[in-house]
Amino acid sequence: MKMTLPAFYSPLLALATAGLLYVAGPTMRQPQPTKPMPERVALHGLVVDDDSNRLYLPDDLEATLWAEAPMFYNPTNMDIDARGRVWITEAVNYRKFNNKPEERLDHPEGERVVILEDTDQDGKADKSTVFVQDKELVSPLGIAVIGKKVIVSCAPNLVVYTDEDGDDHPDKKEILLTGFGGLDHDHSLHALAVGPDGKYYFNTGNAGPHIVTDKSGWTLRSGSLYVGGTPYNKINHGNQISDDGRVWVGGLALRINPDGTAMKVMGHNFRNNYETALDSYGNMWQNDNDDQVVACRTSWLMEGGNAGYFSSDGTRYWQADQRPGQDVPTAHWHQDDPGVIPAGDITGAGSPTGMVVYEGDELGPRYRGMLLSAEAGRNVIFGYKPEPVGAGYRLPRTDLISSFPTVDENYKWNDVDKDTRKWFRPSDVAVGTDGALYIADWYDPIVGGHQMKDGKGYGRIYRITPRGKKLKAPVINLKTTQGQIAALLNPAVNVRALGFEALKAQGDNVVEALLPLLSSDNPYHRARVVFLMANLGPEGEYEVTRLLRSEVPMLRIAAIRALRSASAGVSIRPGEELTRAEKALLPLLGNLADDPSPAVRREVAIALRDVPYADCRFMLKSLIKGYDGKDRWYLEALGQAADGKAEALFAELRPSLPEDPTQWDQRMANLIWRLHPASAVTLLQQRAASPALTADARRQAITALGFIKNVQAANAMVALAKSPDKEIADQATYWAGFRRGNDWATLINWEEAMPSKLSAAEQAMLAKRQILLDEYKSDTEKRRVALEMARNAEGGKVLVGLVADNKLPDNLKKAVAQAILKNPDQSVRTMAKEYFAENVEKVTDADKSSAGTLSVEQVAALTGDKTAGQSVFKTNCATCHRHGKQGNDIGPELTRIHQKFDKNGLLDAIIHPSAGLAFGYEPWLITTKAGQTYYGFLISDGTQSLIVKDAAGQKHTIPTSKVFSRKQYKTSLMPDPVSMGLNQQQLADLAAYLLKQ
Repeated sequence: MKMTLPAFYSPLLALATAGLLYVAGPTMRQPQPTKPMPERVALHGLVVDDDSNRLYLPDDLEATLWAEAPMFYNPTNMDIDARGRVWITEAVNYRKFNNKPEERLDHPEGERVVILEDTDQDGKADKSTVFVQDKELVSPLGIAVIGKKVIVSCAPNLVVYTDEDGDDHPDKKEILLTGFGGLDHDHSLHALAVGPDGKYYFNTGNAGPHIVTDKSGWTLRSGSLYVGGTPYNKINHGNQISDDGRVWVGGLALRINPDGTAMKVMGHNFRNNYETALDSYGNMWQNDNDDQVVACRTSWLMEGGNAGYFSSDGTRYWQADQRPGQDVPTAHWHQDDPGVIPAGDITGAGSPTGMVVYEGDELGPRYRGMLLSAEAGRNVIFGYKPEPVGAGYRLPRTDLISSFPTVDENYKWNDVDKDTRKWFRPSDVAVGTDGALYIADWYDPIVGGHQMKDGKGYGRIYRITPRGKKLKAPVINLKTTQGQIAALLNPAVNVRALGFEALKAQGDNVVEALLPLLSSDNPYHRARVVFLMANLGPEGEYEVTRLLRSEVPMLRIAAIRALRSASAGVSIRPGEELTRAEKALLPLLGNLADDPSPAVRREVAIALRDVPYADCRFMLKSLIKGYDGKDRWYLEALGQAADGKAEALFAELRPSLPEDPTQWDQRMANLIWRLHPASAVTLLQQRAASPALTADARRQAITALGFIKNVQAANAMVALAKSPDKEIADQATYWAGFRRGNDWATLINWEEAMPSKLSAAEQAMLAKRQILLDEYKSDTEKRRVALEMARNAEGGKVLVGLVADNKLPDNLKKAVAQAILKNPDQSVRTMAKEYFAENVEKVTDADKSSAGTLSVEQVAALTGDKTAGQSVFKTNCATCHRHGKQGNDIGPELTRIHQKFDKNGLLDAIIHPSAGLAFGYEPWLITTKAGQTYYGFLISDGTQSLIVKDAAGQKHTIPTSKVFSRKQYKTSLMPDPVSMGLNQQQLADLAAYLLKQ
């Protein structure tokens, strides 16, 4: 049987839709075709009118519609309480500033938290209760129900509602943490979950700044150059230093104690990681969205890892750092940079959302240990069975549940009225106390919240169970030891926390009752017991210490993590002494520094990050001996262990290395690339210049030099740029030109080392600019010069800069208006409309906005020709956009645009390009004190320089000391179709081409 999907249902959909490789080592793998689970069948149990609207899933599972609107609306996140009830956060009032409120469902009294319940245990919800409706909640993105506490993630606050009397309404509201950026923004504070160690783990996207002080007085300061998305996200910057002395940027994974103390950054530099899912071994898993390219990812997050979205200090987007020859996924996640962890599984285009690890046995053995990742853009729940490989993981992907029989990365969903299968928009996935899966679902034709299309806020929840088997929520009794153990072993993530805390309160008394569980058939049950026993006093700690010698590597890893978590102090500050418990742990770590498992050694390396060099030098050298020269995860763990100790470590390693650096083996070459100590500059320069080495080895040495922030490295690169070897000279020239705009900006005199020159056209127009500013020149001469400039591409830029800085008199502004609106440079014409259109007495059709002359509905009704559309794309779009192998990477990638938009949505974006600007593609106008004007995308915003990428794809580095003004615009750099001379049929053809399979 089949299930009809309703005509409308939706919440938050701003899910970010928004030549040479200079390093040896593994590159990011390209998007791979997904592998479907065998024998997927249609959703059973409900009659529908046709075969177009149904869910597909493995043949041993079945799905039912468990709840739908009006029981709740627009679900963003779910959690399950100890009674098996489903709690929902709603986002009905999302981005009201960007959407017409009269056309949408509205909750004027604020967003709601809703409890859904199946009171008669028939497999469907029959009761809905509003737990709270709060005007201070604006588009909350996360919920965790932990006993009496309900923790809601809603930037800027992590809010705790407490229901003291159990009447399903809060008696108390407290702010656990505050200061997170991203009010009414989906790149903000996401859901919290209790880890196997009893601590709280949560995450936030990159809509900073995040200036958050925990209850122990430790302050996180994290930001980047990213602003936008909402009117409230206006000020942000990178290179901020937290109380641990480190620079954390972008999206973050965080951990705190339940009382709000001891905040710790567990990973950083994400774009918008929607949810961090933990398994019972303490592994962190997450997905991340991309910049409207084809680089969404699902990753294992190594503790402390830099995931590589921004530059390491948060002052540059990936486009600014993209090296010649780098493909987009590699550049997008900085995969060729030392200090960045592997990206994981690149899923391509999409909009990843909620995640969970299924650890129960109720669905069957093949699902135990499966990582589930919701993908709203692709209408699918991805399933992963992570496979340990060296010090990291491989993530083979399957399409577990979807609204299509096969999830084709290139499937066509360009007719919203005829193909409603794409309306399956999973926002979250959770595990019930009965072991069933619950999937929250919403609707909107466009995956992206900048232009919401949904009006009714409809939503659904599906329940997935074993075929033919009835699952029943257990009654959990926390008053007995056995009931507490049952809670600890429950498949619902936050229900386990109740068992953990109750058993922890008993201390050593429960150790004997727990020991048999170390032999459980379910390995996740064993892991939970390990973490619990580390918190049960000396006897429990002793049992965990014994497990450091277990024959099972994952149990050794769990024991390390459990002991570290239990011994952690309340804060990490530079120079702060280790706690007594942390010092006691060092000998145990030392015993594992030569463990046969690289994953165990990885954990030892991670644990040494804040340990003084004198206390870990022998361990570091043992860990280095275990490096095979290939494992990037292991290499990054070594880099973390050497954080702040690289110079001392290299000094100790140097005597054991060949005197001639060209004789280093690959292991040592990779290690020095990762550490890039300042004392290695001369040695790296020798390797880069040596014809005896391979091209890859020389490129690796040049890259390492590029990451050393001192005068010697800058001078070495300048010298290499003069190499007679063209390949080496080209690489070094790139790095010198790149670094002069950031890390090396003030280290040497760049005008002497590598002088920059203005083109003849630029010089000529700047000279004419001086005439316009000369008070002694006649109005007649100024008018003649201004008209000449208005008809010239470079001159037009200068005029736009003058008027933007209020330096062009009104009479000249009116005199040049008609001419500049016909400037040969499209970007000049686009910007000129901001300032000159009002001075044109009679605006021609070519100067009008397309909004009044083209209709989305009329164009959508036309039949498009794909072949003709390809020609339209090549002539009008390929200058800035890439589609397949055609075009340029200046504007958003369009190869898989059909996975972001339906036909109407795509046409709307083309006809009204400024209505919903994608993240990172907001145009900026920068003028210099010398009169130069730059217009394009701001891809770097540092203290030393700005980098603007213009409409031709050129990157312009502008020293901040030379900047006169800067302004962000809401007008797209992309011209509207009427100004390009495109008619309705050409747009229909273009849409057919872009939406083709």
